[in-house]
Amino acid sequence: MLLQRNDVNPNTADHDGRTPLSWAAEYGDDRVVRIPGERGDVNPNIADCNDQTPLAWAAESGHSGVVRLFLERNNIDPDRADYCGRTPLSMAALRGHEGVVKILLERDDVNPDTADINKETPLSVAALKGHEGVVRMLLERNSVNTNGACTSGMTPLSLAAENGHEGVLRRLLERNDINPSIADIDFDRTPLLWAAWNAKEGAVRILLGRNGINPETRDRCGQTPLCWAARNGSRRL
Repeated sequence: MLLQRNDVNPNTADHDGRTPLSWAAEYGDDRVVRIPGERGDVNPNIADCNDQTPLAWAAESGHSGVVRLFLERNNIDPDRADYCGRTPLSMAALRGHEGVVKILLERDDVNPDTADINKETPLSVAALKGHEGVVRMLLERNSVNTNGACTSGMTPLSLAAENGHEGVLRRLLERNDINPSIADIDFDRTPLLWAAWNAKEGAVRILLGRNGINPETRDRCGQTPLCWAARNGSRRL
């Protein structure tokens, strides 16, 4: 009823820069999103104060149907980043929304390897959170850099090892182009050292099963994986 009035501006934003379309996208009601989408004067690319577009809100919230509606429009920017440099794909990967990730990866104009201001890629954040399904889909793209390091120098493999995400570790180690011995910048720790430091037994076993892993590598403090296991009381390591 409101949109039938000529004196209603469908693009009016609130104090946070959120438009009606932005709110509808976050809450995932595709019927509400479709109504303003039928109007030619509705701008689907208006970003809020954090530079987050309606599409980004839908992706972060995991609303696959709404994401599809936005991507059907010719004037949509599917790869626009927010103020942190995170794209809709990165947000969906962070939250583990496999359906949204799949839809976005089908687009040729979506870069699966875009890094944010912390140099974290969609693969990095998915590995950090242990979203194995998302990691699997990203690794199917040859253009994804498996060794890309974030600001601290941690690779997706290190992030998965530190947090004990065993399924993600196995997926990453299946790639021939992955380097399992890259150390970070801050502590000079390899994925094996991070797993031992955090007492992740399963992760340690998986990494030790990989050829070329040095079990005696030392971090910046001179600690080996065995040292960290002993220090943390990890008897089974």
